[in-house]
Amino acid sequence: MRSDIAKKGIARAPHRSLMKAVGFTDEEIRRPLIGIANSANELIPGHIHLNQIVQAVKAGIRIAGGTPMEFSTIGVCDGIAMNHAGMHYSLASRELIADSIEVSAMAHPFDAIVLVPNCDKIVPGMLMAAARLNIPAICISGGPMLPGVNPNFMITPKENCSSDEGQPSNAVQLSKIDLISVFEAVGAVKSGKMSEEEMELIENAACPTCGSCAGMFTANSMNCLTEAIGMGLPGNGTIPAPFSERIRLAKEAGMAIMELLKNNITPRQIMSEQAFRNALAVDMALGCSTNTVLHLKAIAHEAGLDVPLTLINEISSKIPHICSLSPGGKDHLVDLYYAGGIQAVLKVLFEQNNNENDEQNQNGECVNNKNIGYMIDGSCITVTGKTVAENIKNARVKNSNVIRPISDPYHKEGGLAVLFGNIAKEGCVVKQSAVKAEMLKHQGPARVFDSEEAATEAIMSNTIKKGDVIVIRYEGPAGGPGMREMLTPTSAIAGMGLDGDVALITDGRFSGGTKGASIGHISPEAMQGSVLSAVEEGDQIKIDIPTKSIELLVSDEEIKRRLSKWIRPEPKIKTGYMARYAKQVTSAGNGAVFA
Repeated sequence: MRSDIAKKGIARAPHRSLMKAVGFTDEEIRRPLIGIANSANELIPGHIHLNQIVQAVKAGIRIAGGTPMEFSTIGVCDGIAMNHAGMHYSLASRELIADSIEVSAMAHPFDAIVLVPNCDKIVPGMLMAAARLNIPAICISGGPMLPGVNPNFMITPKENCSSDEGQPSNAVQLSKIDLISVFEAVGAVKSGKMSEEEMELIENAACPTCGSCAGMFTANSMNCLTEAIGMGLPGNGTIPAPFSERIRLAKEAGMAIMELLKNNITPRQIMSEQAFRNALAVDMALGCSTNTVLHLKAIAHEAGLDVPLTLINEISSKIPHICSLSPGGKDHLVDLYYAGGIQAVLKVLFEQNNNENDEQNQNGECVNNKNIGYMIDGSCITVTGKTVAENIKNARVKNSNVIRPISDPYHKEGGLAVLFGNIAKEGCVVKQSAVKAEMLKHQGPARVFDSEEAATEAIMSNTIKKGDVIVIRYEGPAGGPGMREMLTPTSAIAGMGLDGDVALITDGRFSGGTKGASIGHISPEAMQGSVLSAVEEGDQIKIDIPTKSIELLVSDEEIKRRLSKWIRPEPKIKTGYMARYAKQVTSAGNGAVFA
């Protein structure tokens, strides 16, 4: 066992003595030692209950003959860190989480590890650590929050409702809300469309339970993709946090890690090139957060693989958007759960393989190792010890209004698109499934801001006009530093009813809760002296999402002249972790990993 280097033999008597000081018996020390990375805290709604999840994991490990050894790691709530200095630290926490787990698992050589995250940067940070360590590992998240009920608009007529199998069909349906409803309410109040009293009612009702915020925002996007890539058990992405089924799943995860150890199935075996393609396929079908691009690239980097941005457009062109989930759609994670969850989505995509070509056999194995022409590779191994094809054998769609068939998608292309052009030579990302049809093509004058705060002030003071293209720069990985999320300005735009008239582009990023023509991750970033740093107030910017292009309509000669006079701004943070981070981090196009 890997742990023998710290516990076996005469020379390790001092080590065993220290383990006994913790309370471990000789029998427990002799067993496989299973690390549990617990990110529980009292700061994040998605993490407040993780101690309960961890207790269930421990029970499963003990049932299967292992010894659980729990340790802690940090977590940041992006919603609470939003729109102030704290957001500089959110993305940067991903690297700290990965590093801290590596440190714990090397200093205390576990035989295997269980990862217990739930929210935005914690999930990818833990998966990065798993790929880096490459010892048997499994991820069990805390699960999604249930949506709230809008107290201002309680019911919807029955004819607008969909009936889920396993749920009663009622004469009326409650109007669901979530965290994004609160952000958008702020914009509605600022524009006079809602009273402060109505906003407070929404504020009090939008987040009614523990769990990761109820829509397909970044946390739930990553939890669903953890299941799709094979690192989480079926149900990991969608079983709601308050459900007892989540506790049972945690016990199963504890038992499953012992089987993974027994069979020496490691993360790099699971997170193969084909598995990343599967994850991207599910990403496109669901309409996940743009942040998944950053995180999948970072996880792949740790696994020794690359996920080129061009691959996203390639897969998006083949995989239709079949689930309409908040923020861009009507449904929430609990609806996806009742409709069959991620396994049902995989089944829909996998069945299309056999309908369109014969590139896979009945066991889901690729014929001639070809990777082009099908939607899901069913031969990929998962933490169940079975392949994707075996896992989804009995899965089925229980509500075709939530998970639509391939023949009747919400959009013919997948949820994300990567745009290229002179202002984004290395690419930028948009959640095209959440963009209104009239904004898929747009040209307008640039309104240039060198910080999120300056842009937000302009939006809130009603100085942004229809047709404008808001440019927020010096918010990239190095320039931010930390590539802050822009949920406050985008939600204000939506709340004011301008998301069908105004675009926003930035070298920063967006919350998974963002909707509208919000284009982020512009690479190279402005802090690198890129074309973005040369944009001036009033310049025309042309956006064409269908052709995957974005252009600053200024001549090359003029851009060159402006850049010759460019002076690199002073760093916004000059001490501490973020100062070191800014010096080490690479561009968003590389996943914002350390050089």
